[in-house]
Amino acid sequence: MADKVQLTINGLSVTADKGMTILEAALRKGIYIPHLCHHRDLDPVGACRLCLVEIAGKWTKIAISCKTEVTEGMVVRTETPEINEMRQVAVELLIADHDTDCLKCARNTQCQLQRVADHVGVDTERLARLREREEKQPIDDSNPFFNFDPNRCVLCGICVRTCDEILNIHAIDFAFRGLKTKIAGFGDKSRLEADCESCGECIVRCPVGALTEKDYKKPTHYVKSVCSFCGCGCGMRLGVRHDQIVSVKGDISSPANRGRLCVKGRYGFRFVNSDERLTSPLIKKDGKFVEADWDEALDLVADNFSKNKGEKFAAIASAKATTEDNYVLQKFTRAVMGTNNIDHCARL
Repeated sequence: MADKVQLTINGLSVTADKGMTILEAALRKGIYIPHLCHHRDLDPVGACRLCLVEIAGKWTKIAISCKTEVTEGMVVRTETPEINEMRQVAVELLIADHDTDCLKCARNTQCQLQRVADHVGVDTERLARLREREEKQPIDDSNPFFNFDPNRCVLCGICVRTCDEILNIHAIDFAFRGLKTKIAGFGDKSRLEADCESCGECIVRCPVGALTEKDYKKPTHYVKSVCSFCGCGCGMRLGVRHDQIVSVKGDISSPANRGRLCVKGRYGFRFVNSDERLTSPLIKKDGKFVEADWDEALDLVADNFSKNKGEKFAAIASAKATTEDNYVLQKFTRAVMGTNNIDHCARL
C-alpha cells in the first residue's frame, strides 16, 4: 500500500493513489467539488478558484483542490461558510458576464456552469446589482465545422491548454485584458485565419457552450467503430439518430488514439449519409454506367485482369486500408499480375 494514501473528505474515508490531487480523489469517490478549469487530460492551473477546500491541521488553511496533492492522514472539508461565500461570489461574477439564454445553447443541461451554479446557489438580488456586459461580442463562425461564442466563454483556458499541451499547435491564446479579455488567434485573428487544425479537441473539453459544432444534432445512442480515413485504426463512437450518423466522438478505451481524433475522423462522416453515395456496383454498358449485382461486376473485373497482365496493369494501394491488406495487394500485383507497377497513396 506504499502507493496508496488514506485521507478523510467530509468525514468519509477515502483511499487515493499517491500523487493524486484532492479534487481527483474526491471526484473518484463520488464527492462533487465545483470546478470549471479542471480536465483530467490537462495539467491543473487553478484558474477558476471554484474548487477551494479547507484542510484541517495545526494551521487550518484554504487550498485549491486541483493543485494540492493528497497526503497521508489529511482531513479535508469541501463545504464551509467561508468557502461557500467565496464560491458564490465567483459564480455570480461569471454569470453576470455570461449569456444566460440557456435554452438556445447546444450545451443546455450538459453545461458545467449550470451544474456549478445549481450546486453553489445564486443570490438573485446581489446578481441584479452587478453590471452586465454592455454589448455582445461577435460570434466567430468562420470555421466550417464549429462556432466560437465569446459571450458564453468563462475564460477557463481549457481550449488554450488543449491546443498547447495535447496538440502542440498553439493556435489560440488569451487576448486583451480586463473585461475585454477573450480567446483568439494570434493578432486577434479568427479561427479560420489562425493555425487551427479543426481537430475539435477543444470542443470536446469546453465546459460550457462557447465552442459548439455546427448543425449539431443530439444522438439517441452511440455505436463503437474504427475510423476509415487512414490505417492508424483510431477508435470512435458514432452518434446515431434515425439510422443516420449525426456526430463522432473519440473512443477513450482505444489504445490507438485514446479518445483523440483529427479533423477527418471527427467531421468527415457526412459522406455516409450522402444521397450521392454509391450503394451498388456500376458497370459501363453502351457508354453509360448502369447498376449491376456483385457477381456480374466481379466477373467483369476478373476478365479484364486476365486480359491485362504484365506492364499493362498497375495498382495503387490506399492509406485507408490496413497494413495487411496493402501487403496482399502488392503480393497480388507482383506474383499474380506479373508487374512491379504498384504505388501507394501515403496521404488522403
